Amino acid sequence: MNDNKLQLKEWAELDCDTVDFDELESKLDSELEVQLTDLEGLELDKEKIGSPDSIGETVMNIVWEQFINQVGVTEGEDFIKENRGLTLDLRDSSHIQTTEKFAEGKVATHNDKIDYQKRYNDWQSNLQHKEDDSVKTKIDRRSGESVAVLQNNAREYIDKGRPKGTASVHKDHTISAAEIIRDPETNAHLSREEHSNFANSNVNLLDLDASANMSKSDSKMTDWLDSERNGKKPAERFNINEKELRKRDKKARAEYHKRKKEGEQRSIEIGKQSQKEEAFRIGGKALRSVVMGLLASLIKNIIRKLIAWFKAGKRKLSTFIDNVKEAIKSFVSNIKEHLLNAGNTLVTTIATAIVGPVIGMIKKAWIFLKQGYKSIKQAINFIKDPANRNMPFSIKMMEVGKIVIVGLTAGGTIILSEVIEKGLMTIPGFALEIPLLGSLANLTGMFLGALVSGLIGALALNMIDRLISKRLKNENNKQQLDKKNEIIKIQENLIAVTGVQVVNKKVEVVKNIVNRHSDAGKHFNDIKNTISQNTEVSDELHDFTASANEDISNLLDNL
Repeated sequence: MNDNKLQLKEWAELDCDTVDFDELESKLDSELEVQLTDLEGLELDKEKIGSPDSIGETVMNIVWEQFINQVGVTEGEDFIKENRGLTLDLRDSSHIQTTEKFAEGKVATHNDKIDYQKRYNDWQSNLQHKEDDSVKTKIDRRSGESVAVLQNNAREYIDKGRPKGTASVHKDHTISAAEIIRDPETNAHLSREEHSNFANSNVNLLDLDASANMSKSDSKMTDWLDSERNGKKPAERFNINEKELRKRDKKARAEYHKRKKEGEQRSIEIGKQSQKEEAFRIGGKALRSVVMGLLASLIKNIIRKLIAWFKAGKRKLSTFIDNVKEAIKSFVSNIKEHLLNAGNTLVTTIATAIVGPVIGMIKKAWIFLKQGYKSIKQAINFIKDPANRNMPFSIKMMEVGKIVIVGLTAGGTIILSEVIEKGLMTIPGFALEIPLLGSLANLTGMFLGALVSGLIGALALNMIDRLISKRLKNENNKQQLDKKNEIIKIQENLIAVTGVQVVNKKVEVVKNIVNRHSDAGKHFNDIKNTISQNTEVSDELHDFTASANEDISNLLDNL
């Protein structure tokens, strides 16, 4: 108030002619408008003090992010189940079996048409192994090659039910059963039934002298025919047709090669088909995860609008429909953001399909770390904010505590969800899988975790709010009081300026009246002087007229 009087005194000492009071009044009006707006803002800020909306929004966002994450993880896990427990792998080596990889024990496990692992295991079961599990080998006495040592019963599946011949003439495998059993190409691309079919076919199983057959044993036909014993070859010793036997071997090997190549081509074609089916399988899951991600975003928008609708005073069907329409419009307008979220779900699905369910745990841990980092960053930014520079240190620390608690609440949601889910999984019925959404235990755990964590967080925030809301409200009231005093001061200044303008107006009016009176007085004096002059002329004229009349009268008398 004293400042106001001092300012008025300064104004009073000013030359009124040098002050633009209209401009001064305009500035004061603008300042008053600004102060009133600030006051309105302070009143709104007071209403927000102690509002619990922030914790609810944060927890809801975390729960929703977990839900979207769960959709992606569930789709990925469903893919793995449908893919015979195998993670996503579209490489050729995982679907198309090659002889080289088969020989190394690397089988195309993702090929669901042919069980190459079983073929490999069956092959290895026919071979003898050392203690280090490597295949036991020996040197073939005729070819000099290193060959695998067979199990004693290795050829049973080939010999079972085949013609044996007679005592003097045996049925001989031109390409021996041992050669077929040892061959990785045959074992990779042909089934055991196909082994037996070829081995016992009319092109491979033919008559041979019993003694010659026993001498030949498991050797290749050419190696046996080229071998010597006591300087004699088998053709001489057993009186057999060498030329016919070589021709027989050539024909059998041509058929053997043909069947192996057909089997290899079949492996390629079946592998490509398996590859396509797995690609379509993950494509379907990925598409469903994207659709579910978009649908979840739309539902989130609708739920927010429904909450606003329930909070509204008037709840009518028309306003309900309007809120839903508004939610859909909001969803469409932010489709770019929703597509990014759906893309995140897609990545989660594919990552889960490739890595396995562990990706879900990684994602949850990432959400936890991200929320923790976000809380720390918000706390630092709050402290650094110039707007909070003058805030008392105690209130500043409590506000930072609120930010940290919100972050801990979000993280607690994830941890509690895991604990509750594991507990519920032991209860019959909760392990039930819900299509696209996961197990009932997972969903229940997620929402109960959010509820419990949210309640604990809300209680903690409420306790802090009770400590600081009173201080903040008192501070707000003080600020409002100061602002109102500023407004009163400006209003008084406006009144003073208006009063000065009124006084100036009165002075101006009085001056105008005085000037008009002065002008009127001068005018009246001029008229008076004129009248006086006119009176003197009139007297002279009267005297002249009287004299003339007298002269006329005298003339008349003389007549």
